Amino acid sequence: MKKTFSSKQTLPKTGIEGLKENWRSDLIAGFAVFLTALPLCLAIALASGFPPASGIITALIGGLLISRINGSFITVNGPAAGLIVVIFASVQTLGEGDVIAGYRYTLAAIVIASALQIIMGWSKIGRLSAFFPVPVVHGMLAAIGIIIMAKQFHVMLGVTPDEGNIFSIITQIPASLLHPTPKIAMIGLSGLLIIIFWPMFRPLKFKLIPLPLIVLFVGMLLAQIFGLQHEHIHLHFSAIEAHQHMVEPQFLVKLPDYFFSNFYYPDFSKTFTLDFFGAMISICLVGSLETLLSTTAIDKLDPYQRKSNLNRDLTAIGFGNMLAGFIGGLPMIAEIIRSTTNVNNGAKTGWANFFHALILLIFVVVFPHFIHNIPLATLAVLLIYTGYRLTSPQSFRHILNIGIEQFIVFCITIISVLATDLLTGASIGIAVKLGSHLYKGVWLNNLFKIYFTVHRPDQKTIVVKVIGSALFSNFLPLRRALHELEKQKTIVFNFTDGYLIDHTVMEYLEHFSRDYEAEGGRCHQVGVSLKKFSNHKLAARIMTKDDRKS
Repeated sequence: MKKTFSSKQTLPKTGIEGLKENWRSDLIAGFAVFLTALPLCLAIALASGFPPASGIITALIGGLLISRINGSFITVNGPAAGLIVVIFASVQTLGEGDVIAGYRYTLAAIVIASALQIIMGWSKIGRLSAFFPVPVVHGMLAAIGIIIMAKQFHVMLGVTPDEGNIFSIITQIPASLLHPTPKIAMIGLSGLLIIIFWPMFRPLKFKLIPLPLIVLFVGMLLAQIFGLQHEHIHLHFSAIEAHQHMVEPQFLVKLPDYFFSNFYYPDFSKTFTLDFFGAMISICLVGSLETLLSTTAIDKLDPYQRKSNLNRDLTAIGFGNMLAGFIGGLPMIAEIIRSTTNVNNGAKTGWANFFHALILLIFVVVFPHFIHNIPLATLAVLLIYTGYRLTSPQSFRHILNIGIEQFIVFCITIISVLATDLLTGASIGIAVKLGSHLYKGVWLNNLFKIYFTVHRPDQKTIVVKVIGSALFSNFLPLRRALHELEKQKTIVFNFTDGYLIDHTVMEYLEHFSRDYEAEGGRCHQVGVSLKKFSNHKLAARIMTKDDRKS
């Protein structure tokens, strides 16, 4: 169980003082993160169409450099599953069948996308993530999860599906189940069974061993038993490149014996093409959005209740991604799984992130042959598990509980992403959400502009009155105004002259009120709703009369 912060406790120091004070706990946490990060870095890189070392390069930059300059405390930065779809599409589109060329063009797109992230951070627009309504964000993540699972299912079975869109890949799953590569399928399915049943029967003495590490060792053991090392093909890239050169796909990961020979450099020759622009914008927006959302979520796990500087964090990650793009790495984000492992193992400062990268660097330099024996099927299983977490049934139930309209937008976003691409699908989801607001009677001039007042009837009270509708598309000025209010006051949110208050705004006000009250203030709302769109306490609602007399 996560420990909570007591006012009697002292916040951990940062910088060199923090290293001297907390190096033992941060070193232990960093080692635990390393055990989780190693297989995930390799898996994400291969699934993205990049060399396996590219994921490790990014983790090293994220830990050794970005952990020293970012705006967070316990967040671990590195390659993440959420960007697989964007990066893989970029490699295929820009390369036009040439994987190595597509890889180098994508590195160039990462570099320019990183420059945009730095500008966004410097411009203090990190909170623009609020413009993405909740059902669209969840729909994007669920679609990413579906795509990851569909593609990696074939890898887990040792089968290369026919080329086609994601719907074609999904329809080929039954054929792959009927005609797998037996040894590879046994390795993959054994890993899947471990993921399903190990948490149910795990002995207490193995509680601290990360699940990915157990899957990894079992897969490597079976690979040795089946003699897969003798079937190893000397390739640096994934099965896609093997298919390009008309040879049998590899079954095990391959890294050069000398790790620093993994560096590749970007090719900017397609910079002014439409495809390049689309890849660059997708990498920037999806990476920035995931970083901001993940960092905010990870802050809630911090036992010391510290809040990250989102703009500084985005700027730092932009610098890290620029360096990664120049030397052959994937883009990084604030990563949920590794950060959770970090917290659960007692991390106190960003030095835990630094230690995880330092241990990873030592490992890949000293023990590269260990990585050579990791089956691709095992990495595919870990990605299937990650994809499932993104699109679990609980996420569908959560959105449905908020309201049927939210669920419709959520499903439309999923289908749109699967049928087109991530950026287009998200845009369709946002357009549908805006259309639903207009259908409910929101004024056109209120769709992107919010009307509100802030006044102080006495020294202890601040009244924030919303006039008209407060929506995901217009409430950034209100959000900015709330963050500038004095602490330890009583804030009254007055909706008596409001019309439509959507779920994204209600959820934000709930989080804001919780944080404000934790710092000694008070928050409450005035006004009752004429109609709520579900029984969820944060459901969208249409407001009416004042309830102070009721």
